[in-house]
Amino acid sequence: MLRALIYLLPLALTIFAFIDCLNTPEDEAKHLPKIAWVFIILLFWIVGPIVWLAAGKVRHAPGGGRAPSEWRRNGRQQWVAPDDNPDFLNSLKAENKKDESLLKDWEADLRRREEELKRRENDGDAS
Repeated sequence: MLRALIYLLPLALTIFAFIDCLNTPEDEAKHLPKIAWVFIILLFWIVGPIVWLAAGKVRHAPGGGRAPSEWRRNGRQQWVAPDDNPDFLNSLKAENKKDESLLKDWEADLRRREEELKRRENDGDAS
């Protein structure tokens, strides 16, 4: 069993590094072109994958909980929290203004109805 592990671990590492290299965009491959990294990974069976994982790719911490493939599609905006995102903050301000104007309208309507009720009560008492 131990003998099989000696062959399976480097094979798994090579397959992982190979797939990772193929999925990496060309502009994120460091030091060498991506095709050169593919050959290094495949030709130098144990050392190649380790070198690729250590130094072959630009690595970023995921921003906003998104995967690297989503960074590529969405222009790499890396907002960590909603309160760091100016678009989100502006949308909150717009919602607050809308809610305030709605509240003012409701208050004005309530005052108008209260005044109508008082007038009706006063007209009913006068007759």
